[in-house]
Amino acid sequence: MRIVKIIMLVLLVCFVGLQFVPTKLNQSTVVPKTDFMEVNKVPATIRNKLQVSCYDCHSNNTDYPWYNKIQPAAWFLEDHIKQGKDELNFSEWEAYSNRRKNSKLRSIISQIEDDEMPLYSYTLLHREAKISEAEKISIIHYLTALRDSLE
Repeated sequence: MRIVKIIMLVLLVCFVGLQFVPTKLNQSTVVPKTDFMEVNKVPATIRNKLQVSCYDCHSNNTDYPWYNKIQPAAWFLEDHIKQGKDELNFSEWEAYSNRRKNSKLRSIISQIEDDEMPLYSYTLLHREAKISEAEKISIIHYLTALRDSLE
């Protein structure tokens, strides 16, 4: 029994110690001119849904939840956001070539159609990020028209 108490104490000390390890926050107060919303004439309803469902992981400005202050959850979020931005960064949309924009739009459309985005793990904690069927149709229609205008 004594060994269990020692192990629990060591684990508690490690957990508390982890809380002092900083993470790099993905926050910006400036919306760049290269941002997807700035470059394209995005209707308000689609704009709002994309910001709620996509921008936390796919832009330079994340609205962090309360659990971002707790390690190791903060590391998980930091890694997840980095991967999301490496795949697609709406804040740098205008810097992409038309060919890359076209490819990204095809991918976005496909992932929304297949319910791959937003991620299920994200919508579990962020219910407002779920995309309804009507919103899905509207977003896909808009993105398809945008993609067609690039060709």
